Amino acid sequence: GEARTRIRAFNSQNMANTVWAFATAAVAAPELFEAIAGEARTRVRAFNSQNMANTVWAFATAAVAAPELFEAIAGEASRRIREFNSQNMANTVWAFATAAVA
Repeated sequence: GEARTRIRAFNSQNMANTVWAFATAAVAAPELFEAIAGEARTRVRAFNSQNMANTVWAFATAAVAAPELFEAIAGEASRRIREFNSQNMANTVWAFATAAVA
C-alpha cells in the first residue's frame, strides 16, 4: 500500500523515529508498522545501535508482532554488540523479553 511505498524513502533513523513516535503516543497503525518491519528487516545493516534499540522497543511497546524483524535485529546486534551503550542494550533486551522473542 501507500505506507510501504513511502517507507522506502525513509532512512534507518526515520523508520526508528516513526515507530517510536506511534508507540509512545499509543496510536495504533498496523499498516505502518508492517511496512516498516518489512523495510527495516531488509536494511538492518544501515541501522545504528540506537535505531535498532528504538525500533524493537517501539514494536514491543505497541505489542506489534514482527518475528522476522526481531530475528534480523538480533543477528545484526549480536555482530555489533560493542556499539551498544548501556541504555540501548537495556532497551533492546527489554523489547525482546516483552515481545517474548527468544
